[in-house]
Amino acid sequence: MNPAQPPTPPGPDVLVVGGGIGGLSTAFALSREGLRVRVLERAEEFGEVGAGIQIAPNCTRILDEYGLLDEAKSLGVLPESMVMRDALDARELTRLDLRDLERHYGFPYMVIHRSDLHGIFLHACRAAGVELLTDRTVVGYEHTDGGARVRLADGGVEEARLVVAADGLRSVARRQLVGDNVVSSDYVAYRAAVPIDQVRANGIAEKDVTLHVGPRCHFVQYALRGGDMFNQVAVFESPKALAGQDDWGTPDELDAAFEATCDTVRKGIPLMWRDRWWQMLDRDPVDTWVHGRIALLGDAAHPPLQYMAQGAVMAIEDGWVLARHTARHSTADGPDWDAVLAAYEAVRVEHCRRVQTTARAWGALWHLDGEQRLRRNEILRERDVYDYGFTDWVYGPTALTPDEEPPMFTPIPLS
Repeated sequence: MNPAQPPTPPGPDVLVVGGGIGGLSTAFALSREGLRVRVLERAEEFGEVGAGIQIAPNCTRILDEYGLLDEAKSLGVLPESMVMRDALDARELTRLDLRDLERHYGFPYMVIHRSDLHGIFLHACRAAGVELLTDRTVVGYEHTDGGARVRLADGGVEEARLVVAADGLRSVARRQLVGDNVVSSDYVAYRAAVPIDQVRANGIAEKDVTLHVGPRCHFVQYALRGGDMFNQVAVFESPKALAGQDDWGTPDELDAAFEATCDTVRKGIPLMWRDRWWQMLDRDPVDTWVHGRIALLGDAAHPPLQYMAQGAVMAIEDGWVLARHTARHSTADGPDWDAVLAAYEAVRVEHCRRVQTTARAWGALWHLDGEQRLRRNEILRERDVYDYGFTDWVYGPTALTPDEEPPMFTPIPLS
């Protein structure tokens, strides 16, 4: 008699396409609800490219709920203030007292290396039993009677009751299901993370997040990894992009863009990485993120310009909201995915639309020149440091249902 064949292991309840911060945080959140989750990552190994990332209280609140905040704090930095200065004359325009901000919202404002935050979620997924598969390139999405499936470049097929497309700005799912194009701002970002000893003589503020805003450019600085590393971001409008050239944002443009800035900024520019740069792109907001049992998430749904430091935060919020509604709309037979996805879309679309459009407006305000720059500076210097009216809508509690959305406030650019 032949020995009994072992039973075929059950397939996943959820497929998550994309192993970045959004995909992994969502996989972890759904696994906490008892679901079998499989992540498909196209790279040969999991990892993140970039340098520093800012995590506001609307995200550290979620990290705390997940039991991950202490680990994040051990790897990151809790700055004392966020300070906006004029990039030409270095005068202070306004600031946030981040220690008081933590008292106001109950959770800290933190900066952390992007790879460290990614690693926290990767380790959490492994500990939670999430199935993590690499070298899986998804090339298409299809609907099924009971869910959805994805087609892989190697001819394989994966399917589940729910497919979450967390595949980034250039999402295959977004291209197939929505069909819109990315939007160029004609601005480009350079980054660098260096040992802090290399910049201590440059007039830096080690305990602050400092933002210098200038005509058609800005410069961000803050410490990372317990203060041992220093992060810098240089952003500027590219003349080559404005002229319609394909090769734009090159290092010669970087140097030219910051020639007239203050000493602190000019001293930081030679340290920027010059072998890579990031063209600043977003997409116009869309109302529909859910197509059958395929849900867009993170940058696939709402890629913002970086001026509000909310891109990764919004992706983490998406996963948290999706998991909370999974818990709300589940019975002994499992989740009612139609109800879950309807609630997810109802909660997130309008909030993320506002972040996207506000980020564009903040970028325009930061980069003013001439009389408009002077008037902006005058208005910002009049702001009360402890006025949180412009941050409550984004840093306050994450909405779970539409009627729990925080009150609407008119934002003032700062972060």
